[in-house]
Amino acid sequence: TMDSPPDFRCPISMKLMKDPVTISTGVTYERKHIQKWFSTYKKKTCPATMQTVDNFDITPNHTLKRLILAWQNGQSQSSSSPPPPPPIKHDELVSLLNTIESTPFKVSSLKKLRSIIEMGNDEMKLDFKRCGGVQVLVQIVVHILVESSDFNTFRACEEALGVLHHLSLSQEDETIQKLSKMESVKSMAIMLQRGSAEARFYTISIFQKMAKSDYNWNFVMQDQGIDFFKSLLELVSDEICTKASSCALEFLIEILSSSKKRRVKAIEAGAICVLIELLPDSNRSKCEKILLLIKLLCECADGRLPFIEHGLGIAAISKKMLHVSEIATKIVVKILWLICNFHPTERVLEEMLIFGSVRKLVALLHISGRSSTKDKVVKIFKLNGKSWKRYPCFPCELKDYLGLLNDSC
Repeated sequence: TMDSPPDFRCPISMKLMKDPVTISTGVTYERKHIQKWFSTYKKKTCPATMQTVDNFDITPNHTLKRLILAWQNGQSQSSSSPPPPPPIKHDELVSLLNTIESTPFKVSSLKKLRSIIEMGNDEMKLDFKRCGGVQVLVQIVVHILVESSDFNTFRACEEALGVLHHLSLSQEDETIQKLSKMESVKSMAIMLQRGSAEARFYTISIFQKMAKSDYNWNFVMQDQGIDFFKSLLELVSDEICTKASSCALEFLIEILSSSKKRRVKAIEAGAICVLIELLPDSNRSKCEKILLLIKLLCECADGRLPFIEHGLGIAAISKKMLHVSEIATKIVVKILWLICNFHPTERVLEEMLIFGSVRKLVALLHISGRSSTKDKVVKIFKLNGKSWKRYPCFPCELKDYLGLLNDSC
């Protein structure tokens, strides 16, 4: 949990470690997550430091495991919640910020600050802002534009983002105004591509809050191009840190809903293929978000073509219709309507028949009452019903139903 000491959490999943192991860079991870990073994702870097890894041996960290178990026992033996740590005094906060500004070795002081902010109340966070703390952190973040190859500068930026992540961000807040400046956004875009798993989560979380405050993303799109979307799609595909994946999906929905140009960039980055392949194993919430993104991309001709060319596109969305939720079914019908309306090729119509789309669409016609979804289903059958009736595998009862439908048209 996020209440546990930071050193007890896996840098990949950000959850309390049960089986901590250390790799050649000296960083400790949960065994199953680092094994998946190396074996499944075929990565050759340390997720926390992004250093190249040549030796993939892992060593159990027995000392840390004992410390974690001791901490858990202490938590369970406590009959009541432990008293909160005494709030940091104003002078101490100012002193810590001065140290962070003056020292070239900022990481340890920033870690201390992150723990303070994480555990602090709203009054303390407000005092931090009044002390100019946000400006100090933003200066650290933008410094990677000057020294992007310096490891200490990079780590300081990651820690600064960790502090900013725990501050409230609203449209009127000075924090989001400072983070919205060109240099800050450019620095965070770099962090999204090259940062550790934890830093990328902090960055996408900040981006998501910025998107809700109507930030104009056009500069980022022009500056970063499709690399920005490739970074986002990599986060969407992250099966270990589900929070980062969820944030990335929500962020994509926010920025793609209002701009077709951005949708084209996302399509060029391979979004259709990534989303289709994530769909089969997604839970309800993730499924609805993925389907919504596919629908947004299929509203562009550039998105419909890779969708129908992908061998599993129609199969993947058809399986979700009538099985996940009413929202999911509604979105699938919209996608099928777009495909049938603009690309009613023989292959598309055959796949809809083979993968059960047609049978499920007929089931939707039997639902009483009128709705926009049902209207789209009727239009799909008016356009393509005669083509489906020619197939030998088309069920007789469906042929009769289509005959009635055509007679009523």
